[in-house]
Amino acid sequence: MKKPLSPKAVADLVPDGARVMIGGFMGVGTPNKIIDALVVAGKKDLTLIANDTALPGRGIGKLVSAGALRRAVVSHIGLNPETQRQMNAGILEVELVPQGTLIECIRAGGVGLGAVVTPTGLGTVLEEGKQVLEIDGKKFLVEKPIRADFAFIAARQADYLGNLEYSLTAQNFNPTMAMAADTVVAEPEHIVPVGAIPPDAVRTPASLVDHLIERST
Repeated sequence: MKKPLSPKAVADLVPDGARVMIGGFMGVGTPNKIIDALVVAGKKDLTLIANDTALPGRGIGKLVSAGALRRAVVSHIGLNPETQRQMNAGILEVELVPQGTLIECIRAGGVGLGAVVTPTGLGTVLEEGKQVLEIDGKKFLVEKPIRADFAFIAARQADYLGNLEYSLTAQNFNPTMAMAADTVVAEPEHIVPVGAIPPDAVRTPASLVDHLIERST
């Protein structure tokens, strides 16, 4: 059984400068209590790995506005003008990665692959400084796997062992990120008794989850 932690206790685990993966797609399927706790704790110099930086005042956008990020590895910043401002001002380093490449590199980090090869980005700025392989007469970029110190993920419900069930498309990057970090913290909407989640509904097994966030009282 996993004893649920408070968001503050989780934030206390995170040192400044840590690499953090955060699930979500424009704030949907995002662990908001953990994000709020990181902001309140005044965390700094974090490297963010996520699909996007959401919007100002929403989800990951709160970390951007708080100045908590030093670097962001994401596929989209178009709806967050504060991310764009910090990037243009040289405050925040942004690495834009095609969405499919990003999630596949995270998956590779989770399952122990040495690289991802993809034609996406050939002949563009994404190719600069990267190895190019030719396989059967076709060229591919070599992308490195991605891992993080922490993965903060959101789920519809968890049992007390840490098995997770997600809600439709709110699962987005969450199950994959749960495989690719040294410490995985899940923020479920509900915590239910062991056995309440049907086995075929479990998308992230308890063996991957280190901590659960406590339910709101």
